[in-house]
Amino acid sequence: MARSQNTFMKKQREKKRQKKKEDKVQRKQERQENSSGGSLDAMIAYVDEFGNITDTPPEESKEEKTDEKEEA
Repeated sequence: MARSQNTFMKKQREKKRQKKKEDKVQRKQERQENSSGGSLDAMIAYVDEFGNITDTPPEESKEEKTDEKEEA
């Protein structure tokens, strides 16, 4: 009788180990699907001419015009 109980316990431990492994894979997939901050572009912020933080880059033409005026 001890032998049958021992094999039963081994099977139960194997089931728990397998379930734990499947849960880990599932959590990994969920993290990959829900990762929104992964790209660098999403994290970049710009400061406009008034000192406000924005997510749109400044216009290139404004910077070039100010450089030309300073040189002249």
